[in-house]
Amino acid sequence: MTNVLLLGAGKIGRMIAGFLAETGDYQVTVADSRPETLTRFQSMPAVDTLQIDAGNRSELAAAMASRGIVISALSFHFNPLIAEVALQTGSSYFDLTEDVQTTRAVQAVAQNAAAGQIFMPQCGLAPGFISIIARHLSGEFEQLESVRMRVGALPQYPTDALKYNLTWSTDGLINEYCNPCETIHQGERIDSLPLEGLEHFSIDGARYEAFNTSGGLGTLCDTLRDSVQSLNYKTIRYVGHRDLVAFLVNDLRLGSRRELLKDILEHAVPVTFQDLVITFCTVTGQRNGQLVQLSDARKIYARQIGGEQWSAIQITTAAAICAVVDLHVAGLLPRQGFVRQEQVRFDQFIANRFGKHYQTGQQPDIREPGAV
Repeated sequence: MTNVLLLGAGKIGRMIAGFLAETGDYQVTVADSRPETLTRFQSMPAVDTLQIDAGNRSELAAAMASRGIVISALSFHFNPLIAEVALQTGSSYFDLTEDVQTTRAVQAVAQNAAAGQIFMPQCGLAPGFISIIARHLSGEFEQLESVRMRVGALPQYPTDALKYNLTWSTDGLINEYCNPCETIHQGERIDSLPLEGLEHFSIDGARYEAFNTSGGLGTLCDTLRDSVQSLNYKTIRYVGHRDLVAFLVNDLRLGSRRELLKDILEHAVPVTFQDLVITFCTVTGQRNGQLVQLSDARKIYARQIGGEQWSAIQITTAAAICAVVDLHVAGLLPRQGFVRQEQVRFDQFIANRFGKHYQTGQQPDIREPGAV
């Protein structure tokens, strides 16, 4: 049985703990600073709890001792320290961050990893699964032209002017809306402005918009920088959302007063567990002398698992990180150092017992034209 330390007992952490513990293959210790959140795990088999301060190096080191894997489901602010302590204790490290600077800090720590120890940030939905499917589609071309990645976590029943409900980390959401966006344009790596690049499209007859947000590309700019002309990531929302967010972030200048913006959002925008996740990836390039486009579109809905209602963002985020942890334990990932999401084989991910939660929507068809 593999011993796992899971830092963070919030909405995503609870789903991760449930997924791993129910297999019987993992002994999970959930750690958090808030005792009231830890009480929710008392009924879970193969789950222990521990109250610690994740900002305290010595407490982290004691918690990680003798545990081969540490998963951070905390805000990105904590992750550089957690990665440093994991290096000292020999634990392999996984997180859900979308923050670019945090990932770079983890990558620097990973340079000194011991044999058998890996550091794998960005293991959620975007970055995470979307990077895996983008790299998979890209491998079908002799020469790449463009890679476009679109992801959104949306309420099934929008009722307010924003047409949005909070579904995950507010800090992460604000980061996406306010930080520069890495992209590749005409073969050159550049930073684009968040909330720009507005576009509209339809899936299954429903209308959506998408616009630049930060962090969703993960490390793909590094991986594909010498082989693609255009690479970009945009967040999907219902039509009209972007203009209202731009008013808050830019016109009211709340982008420079992020704690105030967080307070406003968390007191005015309700949380929902009735959501859906949309992923839409399109890759264009040369194959057998033709300009060819391949796309993959998926919709994952909130649903009941084990008699309890879980949101789509909980399911997809937890499934993604649990799948790569599973693949690591099975020896199917690189064995040392920094591991990128795009190094995960799509066929192994989607066949995994956790990755199967993504088996919905339109599957990528990469057969030759006219093939049966």
